Amino acid sequence: MVEDEDENTFVQYGIDDKPPLGKSILLGAQHYLTMVGANIAVPLLLAGAMGMPEEVIPRFVGTFFVVSGIATLAQTTFGNRYPIVQGAPFSMLAPALAVIGVVTANPPEGIVAWRAALLQLQGAIVVAALAEIAIGYLGLVGRLRRYLSPVVIVPVIVLIGLSLFNSSDIVTADQNWWLVGLTLVAIVLFSQYLGGKSAIFQLFPVLLGIVVAWVIAAAASVLGIVGPDAPGYIDLASVVAAEPVHPIYPLQWGVPSVTPAFVIGMLAGVAASIVESIGDYHAVARLSGMGAPSSERMNHGIGMEGVMNVFSGLMGTGGSTSYSENVGAIGLTGVASRYVVQIGAVLMILAGFVGYFGQLVATIPSPIIGGLYIAMFGQIVGVGISNLRYVDLDSSRNIFIIGISLFSGMAVPEYMRSVGSANAFQQGLADSALIGPLLGADIVATTIFVIGSTGMAVGGIVGFFLDNSIAGTAAERGLTAWQEGAEGDEEFTSAYDRFVSDEEPTHSD
Repeated sequence: MVEDEDENTFVQYGIDDKPPLGKSILLGAQHYLTMVGANIAVPLLLAGAMGMPEEVIPRFVGTFFVVSGIATLAQTTFGNRYPIVQGAPFSMLAPALAVIGVVTANPPEGIVAWRAALLQLQGAIVVAALAEIAIGYLGLVGRLRRYLSPVVIVPVIVLIGLSLFNSSDIVTADQNWWLVGLTLVAIVLFSQYLGGKSAIFQLFPVLLGIVVAWVIAAAASVLGIVGPDAPGYIDLASVVAAEPVHPIYPLQWGVPSVTPAFVIGMLAGVAASIVESIGDYHAVARLSGMGAPSSERMNHGIGMEGVMNVFSGLMGTGGSTSYSENVGAIGLTGVASRYVVQIGAVLMILAGFVGYFGQLVATIPSPIIGGLYIAMFGQIVGVGISNLRYVDLDSSRNIFIIGISLFSGMAVPEYMRSVGSANAFQQGLADSALIGPLLGADIVATTIFVIGSTGMAVGGIVGFFLDNSIAGTAAERGLTAWQEGAEGDEEFTSAYDRFVSDEEPTHSD
C-alpha cells in the first residue's frame, strides 16, 4: 500500500495506537459526546411518534446507549476494525416512523398502541438485518469496490457532511444562537488557533468546547438568565431525580412481531444505511492515513452492521449503523485510535445502565449540539472534497457527474420532505398515468420514498450509474491513483483469521 507522508503527519494516534488509559478515557468520552445528540434525538422522535409514556422514555433512551456501546465494541473488534462509532441511524428513521404510524392508527387488541408499534418495528429491523448480514458476509459489497471510483465516493461523503445542514438544532428560528456560536467558536479556537500551541487543545478541542459551553449554559440556567422553556436551558434537577439504574435486557418490551410489508419498507432503510456506511468507511480511512478500504474490510463491516441490527431489534431500539459524527471528530483531533473508541463504547454502556450518568449526558442542550454539528459535519464535507485529488478535474464528464450527484442528493430529499410522508407519496404515484398501478404499490412507493429521503443514497446511486455508464478511462475517473494507495485484501485480518493464527502451534528447534 502506498501512503503519502502528508496524510500521516496529521494523525496523532493511529488505528493501532493505545494512548495511556487516563487520556484514552477522556478521548473516548469526546468521541461519544460528538454523537450523543443524534443518539438521543432518534429515540425521542420514535417515542413521541409512538406515544410512549414519559416514565418509560429514560429506559428507552438508555437502551440506545447500551446498544450503541456494544455495537461499537463488536464492530471495532470483529467487524471492519475501523475506529468508528455505531449508533441509531437516521437512514432507517423514515420506515420506522411509517411502521409506527400504521400500527398506532389501528392497534391490535390486548396490547397498548406504543408497545405494539415498537414490537412491529423490532421485527422489521431483525428480518431486514438478515439481508444486510447476507449482503456483507457473502461479499456483495466488496464486489462493487472496483466500480466505486472517487467520482462516486466524493458526492456520498460530501452529502453525509451536508445531511444535517437543515437540522432543527441549527436552523430553528428561535434557537439560542449565542450558545450555538459559543460552542462553534470554542471548538474552532481550540482545534485551529490553539491546537499547535498545546497537545491538550489539539487532542481535546471538542470536549473542551462542549464543557465550556455547557458550564456557561448551566450557570445561565441557575441564575435565571435562560428560562426553562428557552433553548439552551439545562435542568440540573433532572440529573438528581434520575433513576439510579435502568434494567435493560433483550426482549424487554416483548417478542417482536413480523409483518412482511413493514420488513420490505425497512429493507429500503437498510440499503440507504449501507450506502452511508460505505462513505463513512472511506472517510475514516482517509482521515486515519490509510488507503481506501479493501473489499474484505467493507464486507466484514457491513456484515457486522447487520448482526448488530439484529441485536438492536432484539433489544428494542431503532437500528444501528456507522456514525458520521465521530468521523468528523477524527478530522478535528487526529485521534484515530481503535482503543480510544472502544474505551468510549464502555462509557456509553455505563451511560445507558446508570441513570444519573445518562441523564447528565442528556442535559447537553440543543444549541450546543447545533454548534457541534457545524464543526463536525463541515469537517466531513472537507474530507469528501479532498478525495478529488485522485480525479482528473479537467474532465467535463467528471465535473458533470459530481455536480449532478450532489444536486440530486440535496434536491430529491427536499422534495420528499415537502411531500410529507410515505403514504402521501404513495397516493401521488398511484394517481400517475399508465405507471400508477406499479409505482403506487405499497412496497414500491415506500422503497422509493425511503431511499429518496436519504441524500447520500440518492447521490451515490446517481453517481454510480453515471460513472459506470458514461465513457471514461480509469485514470480519468481516479481509479488508477485510488487503487495504487488502496488497502489490499491481504492487509485486513478478520477476527476469524486472528483466532486461527493464535491457535496455530509454534515450533522450536
